[in-house]
Amino acid sequence: MRKLAVLVLAAAALGALFAALASRAGSPSAAQASSHREAPLISEDPSADNTDTYAFRSPDRPDTVSIISNYIPGEDPAAGPNWYTFSPSARYVVYADKNGDGKPDVTWRFRFKNQAPVAFLQNTQQSYTVTRVEGNSSRVVGNGLLTPPDNIGPRSTPNYHSLAMAGVHDLSDGSKVFAGQRDDGFFGDIGAAFDLVAIRNGTGATGGGKDFFAGYAVHAISLQVPLSQLDNGGNHVVGIWSASERPVVKDKWNAADPDKDKQFEQYYSSPILAKLLNQLYPQFGPFQENNRTDLVSVLLTGLKEPNLNFTGDTRADEIRLNLAIAPTAAVGQGNRLGVLGGDLAGWPNGRRLEDDVIDIAERAVGGVLIGHSLPLGDGVDANDVPYMTSFPYQADPFSGYDNTKGQQKP
Repeated sequence: MRKLAVLVLAAAALGALFAALASRAGSPSAAQASSHREAPLISEDPSADNTDTYAFRSPDRPDTVSIISNYIPGEDPAAGPNWYTFSPSARYVVYADKNGDGKPDVTWRFRFKNQAPVAFLQNTQQSYTVTRVEGNSSRVVGNGLLTPPDNIGPRSTPNYHSLAMAGVHDLSDGSKVFAGQRDDGFFGDIGAAFDLVAIRNGTGATGGGKDFFAGYAVHAISLQVPLSQLDNGGNHVVGIWSASERPVVKDKWNAADPDKDKQFEQYYSSPILAKLLNQLYPQFGPFQENNRTDLVSVLLTGLKEPNLNFTGDTRADEIRLNLAIAPTAAVGQGNRLGVLGGDLAGWPNGRRLEDDVIDIAERAVGGVLIGHSLPLGDGVDANDVPYMTSFPYQADPFSGYDNTKGQQKP
């Protein structure tokens, strides 16, 4: 299943747009949008639902690229006794396109196995295998690796941070890997977004939003790959996306490979969101509804100017990362508006955890690249907890015992 890369169409906050586009949840996650249950078919199979993908040069190890692929939306850490795990019957995949043709040049495949139960309870620690495919060559680069258990509570999973960090492994291809439960690093006012793109305060640029994802977890697959393995030596731009493979739940968008994305170009050049904004917020318009070549560039080909991440004329929904642009700040410290905020290391050049893709996407659809600058947003500007400054970057999940979603009774 594939994810919307540049999130102009996506950014979980653009709910009405997602539904109209039959948004996909998984593969080229180009800067990628958040699936978070917006695609009708994949909502029936949450363990295969790829919610967000991130790709950025690692600020603490700039000779590497970090790729984070999140799955299973809205994990409540207290939801036992059948806690969340990767599905043993699904295959989880990360792709890299080094030449801009919308087809993978390097692929990492992940398969998970359940462990024996602990007493009468489910064992949330899983073993897994990582297979790397490049050209006609396929080889196992990690076998018998272990995820950390879910963060159940201080009695079941004491010293959880140490348990989690023991889940960082070295692969034989020179990469690092982590797979397991993490705090959901995405942030956004989903409740308002899906209520016809409601804005709680002003234009949404002055706070006042409610972060739906606060307290929720996801299952993440994180890779840290030597930059030299992804750099094409030419324009230095690599396309990244993630997927899960269980065909029975794929709709048309999710089932299509990136190199076939030209068939969806009309949804970028004539975005339904722009039409919706004209109807709901005429006082902020007019919003251009057709001939949006700016959005096609941002989401499907990359930007030629300012020499950012253009990959050619092939329309492909991928996260496009220019490996020649150095990190500008530690994880969590970059300008949340990315390129719009003058930070070329941020979205739509790759996607960092701190990039506020909802605000950026709304402003892009609003017309910031074609002379209609309006500070649209959802009023949520950062994650509810700080990110880690080293791999795998997303924070530890809350514990089930803490039950942040629960209500204290007298």
